[in-house]
Amino acid sequence: MDKYLIVIICGIVAGFLARWIMLRSDYRHYPTHPHGQLVHLAIGFIAASLGAVAVPAIMKPDFVAVTFLVLAAQQFRDVRNMERENLSKLEETKLIRRGTDYIEGIARVFEARNYLVILTALITSLVVHRWGWPYAFVTGPLCIFLSTRLMSGKQLGDVVDVVPGRVHFQGSLLMVEDVVIMNVALPQIKEKILKEGMGVIIKPKNDDARLTLDAPGQRQAIIHDVVSILGSKVDTAEPDLMPLARKQLDKGYLGLFIVANEPDLDYLMEIIRKVPVLESARGTALKSFYGRKAAD
Repeated sequence: MDKYLIVIICGIVAGFLARWIMLRSDYRHYPTHPHGQLVHLAIGFIAASLGAVAVPAIMKPDFVAVTFLVLAAQQFRDVRNMERENLSKLEETKLIRRGTDYIEGIARVFEARNYLVILTALITSLVVHRWGWPYAFVTGPLCIFLSTRLMSGKQLGDVVDVVPGRVHFQGSLLMVEDVVIMNVALPQIKEKILKEGMGVIIKPKNDDARLTLDAPGQRQAIIHDVVSILGSKVDTAEPDLMPLARKQLDKGYLGLFIVANEPDLDYLMEIIRKVPVLESARGTALKSFYGRKAAD
């Protein structure tokens, strides 16, 4: 009994620490409030307990207890639905929205993190049961490190080049280099845009990246992350100052325009490079035979 208790405690500690480390709260990662963090830490503790108890249950053996893992999978799918619903409701009050693709990506991540917690607790418990509790100091940190690596996906800077773009007008058309952004009629708005507006060009490195930039959800994610840090002077009565990302139809790159509260062009480009590549927008054309032939 004492041996199983040590096995379970080591597994729970490793799994809970993994969930704690993966609970990142910044401008891109939800939750950002203490109550939301507490909910996910509590669910992470339950996931760690399930993973830690599985090894003693199998060794005893008590295969009925292992079936709780199947029930846990259903509960974690409910966590995904909960996050999707919460973020979708919060979207209704935002001027600059994340978009449904970004929300779905966040919900999937929270579900996947609980499975990584179970796996971390399970492996740690197994090693402790086989070789003793001192090995938990090696296995636990290693599993936590691998979990954080698995959760880190591609960033936009890996697939695109971001360069400054000149903001100017052709008649009433607002342009970033040769990309048409929108039509602006009021002279005072034009003057404000020329004085305070910033523009960048986002160039795909290959055809996969071009397909990624084609996705409206990816463009909305870029705008959301930029506004979350630099702010925006858009208001409900100022649609002409809305940050936008438009495509150069012939060449496939994007022009992004924003009038920010913090007009720092270098930081703007760095933020765009750090935007995550959404799973729903990830291009894979070059991985297919016909995609490679078409790109030749």
